[in-house]
Amino acid sequence: MKSKRLISTAVLSLAMVFTGANFSSAAEMEKAPKESAQKETFRVLIKGSQAERTQTKKDVGVHHDFKGQGFTVDVSAEEYDKLVKNDEIEVKKVPEFKIAATNQLKATSNPSTRVPWGIKAIYNNSSLTSTSGGNGIKVAVLDTGVLKTHKDLSSNVEQCKDFTTGSTYVNNSCADRNGHGTHVAGTVLGNGGGGTGVYGVAPQAKLWAYKVLTDSGSGYSDDIAAAIRHAADQASSTGSKLIISMSLGSSANDSLISSAVTYAQGKGVLIIAAAGNSGSSANTIGYPGALANVVAVAALENVKANGTYRVANYSSRGNPNTDGDYVIGVKDIEVSAPGSAVESAWYTGGYNTISGTSMATPHVSGLAAKIWASNTGYSANQVRTVLQNRAKSNDILGGIGAASGDDYASGFGFPRVQ
Repeated sequence: MKSKRLISTAVLSLAMVFTGANFSSAAEMEKAPKESAQKETFRVLIKGSQAERTQTKKDVGVHHDFKGQGFTVDVSAEEYDKLVKNDEIEVKKVPEFKIAATNQLKATSNPSTRVPWGIKAIYNNSSLTSTSGGNGIKVAVLDTGVLKTHKDLSSNVEQCKDFTTGSTYVNNSCADRNGHGTHVAGTVLGNGGGGTGVYGVAPQAKLWAYKVLTDSGSGYSDDIAAAIRHAADQASSTGSKLIISMSLGSSANDSLISSAVTYAQGKGVLIIAAAGNSGSSANTIGYPGALANVVAVAALENVKANGTYRVANYSSRGNPNTDGDYVIGVKDIEVSAPGSAVESAWYTGGYNTISGTSMATPHVSGLAAKIWASNTGYSANQVRTVLQNRAKSNDILGGIGAASGDDYASGFGFPRVQ
């Protein structure tokens, strides 16, 4: 008889820092249903033989089916107790992601500028008045959803899906009541709102808005993994060139997400993710950014040090033992981009200014879309190589851990438009 194995829940955090709001009230609301064991529910991953999985699905249902990796489902405390007593299956609580939020500025109806500092920086043009590029490229933003009617985004939205419900996903549903996802999407491909909005890096790219985090900013790894696989399948079936942009992270490597990343890479998808906001100590980079097949992005401030932009103190650092080798391995920062005090679209229909590696990531995702649109014969790996080469040409020397060449704070450097 197989011995049962139970792995405790890991509490994980989204790779971002808000500059202004407090979500503690939302967190308290989430705790409310857990007043008694009878009301408590768990998202679990269940593994076992095909026969055991089939029977267990009949007993408790299924949320996402990952075939050989098992299936996930929400169960009550009573159901959970019964499952862990079954020696023929393995039960593992699915890791939950939560926003590590402190503050955010007050949202405004109108932007303070049409071309934020980070966009000017990545274009290397302080006089920039508009942006262009990304035509024919799809960017899947896996986040809290998107306000698809926002004037900066409405003409770009091509897919809108919610993976946080009881179904596998809900089509044409991706409502963002948090703001983070809308903000990220605006930085990737904001189209200027018909003359009154804000520009992103690649305004001609198309948006696949996948809601994988709830309105409180929390979500489960199985929803994220399912969205990654679905996006990859969509790209394959439609013959699309796809970039997956994930401004989220975890302190531990989750097998469902890492497997999904490998699956998507095999389908020719380029995956870009936030490094995390656990800096400035070494080896604080989060997953999936820490995976070798994901482009991990560190955050820069609009401050100069040693003649270059400075890596933010909050930005997670990689492995200093690999400095100088220009080879990306596990827990390596790859590139850096503007992440502090970034203004972009907001879920109210207006704008907000927030900070984090969450904000740096979409700058690189937008740049990748521009590069790919101009080089349609390139593979995802070739686009990644171009990002790396451009980063080498713009070395970052400011901030804790930043040094000449490949370093554990800024990676290869800051890739920009040429």
